[in-house]
Amino acid sequence: MKLRSDSFNDGDFIPTRYALGKTSAGGKIDLAENKNPHLSWSDIPDGTKSIAVLCIDGDAPTKPDDVNKEGRFVPADLPRADFAHWVLVNLAPDGSIEEGAFSDGVTAHGKDGPGGPQGTRQGINDYTGWFAGDPDMEGDYYGYDGPCPPFNDSIVHRYRFTVYALDVDSVPVEGKFTSQDVLAAIERHVLAEASILGKYKINPDAQEL
Repeated sequence: MKLRSDSFNDGDFIPTRYALGKTSAGGKIDLAENKNPHLSWSDIPDGTKSIAVLCIDGDAPTKPDDVNKEGRFVPADLPRADFAHWVLVNLAPDGSIEEGAFSDGVTAHGKDGPGGPQGTRQGINDYTGWFAGDPDMEGDYYGYDGPCPPFNDSIVHRYRFTVYALDVDSVPVEGKFTSQDVLAAIERHVLAEASILGKYKINPDAQEL
């Protein structure tokens, strides 16, 4: 199974238009275009009935002490955790995802769900927890919302887009399902998978690990 994107090459930096946040003139964060990138898969195995998509940032800080604080930096050696940016199931096997078809702009309080375009179902991404308690932004963030690492992070973040070829028409998840819910539900139904990696930073001095 193969996965490609017309939006960026595997291993390259993700263009700003696919991010939720970008560097502001003052060196902090402005909202960006937040379009989902194009994805296209091929060489899927026989018996594939649906496709699932996850996008995970594996470099999210595990402690908020220094995050987005002026005069401080998130240290490179801080332990990191997964942060889900896209949770999507029940895509047609012979389809693809066009740029902006699932997200085009930042939606305060989150996009609607779990029903999504093209008959899909969208899970909540981890901005749901990140924005909790912020009256301007809090809500359930379904589907895709792009990169927005801390403006003072010392490292470049890496975003892995993975597509799964499944032997079921519909993944048995309901309501506010998460990336972990999807992984648990598809554990015995994955016929093949493929990934590409994109990088992103807001701090211009962030270094690659």
